[in-house]
Amino acid sequence: MLIIFASKAYSHSDHYKGLTKIEMDVVRNGEIIGYTNYYFEYGENKLYVKNYTKFKVELFGVSIFSIASESDERYENGKLISYKSITFQNDKEKFVNLKYDKSIEKFIIDGSSFKGKVDTDCIIGNWWNHKILKVGKQISPLSGSIKEQVVNFIGKENIVINNIKYSADHFKLKSKDENLPDEKKLNFDIWYNSKNNLILKVSYSKMGDWEYIIKNFE
Repeated sequence: MLIIFASKAYSHSDHYKGLTKIEMDVVRNGEIIGYTNYYFEYGENKLYVKNYTKFKVELFGVSIFSIASESDERYENGKLISYKSITFQNDKEKFVNLKYDKSIEKFIIDGSSFKGKVDTDCIIGNWWNHKILKVGKQISPLSGSIKEQVVNFIGKENIVINNIKYSADHFKLKSKDENLPDEKKLNFDIWYNSKNNLILKVSYSKMGDWEYIIKNFE
């Protein structure tokens, strides 16, 4: 079952109305090493999403990989109008400045890996937004690069997180281009709970086994 729908960058923001935060643990090889947390604010026909992500991988007490990131995502009438992020990856700065240009109906991106105009049939690749399961392209939240993707429905599963049992839809999200180098490929397993419109867990393998697991939401 292939799931790729046309999108005009709608975030399904009505699905999240009243939600104030989503907190997720970042887990590597079974150990919690950090977090990615989303905070929601609302105005008239507006949604603001702030994200704070921080984690560190250490080997024998020495940091070998780290991320510290902040972002601000803004929507009006369900449409993405701006996104800004700054990230330090191993102390190297990455950034994204995105604005929606109404006159040409495109995103204008100034990022550390991409600069240019992009159609609005893609979204920011953040784990709060379940629309990521319904589009054919995502924008890197760290660098602004455009990544084409294919999403397949695997099946329904029951999973337990923090002693709570959830009914989840299991999806596989992969890069459309199978010839990409392994370090640039998308290859995620995603568990989504349609009752709460929440992504419960994301897993992938790259320099270890990683999971983003929902810890709390309000």
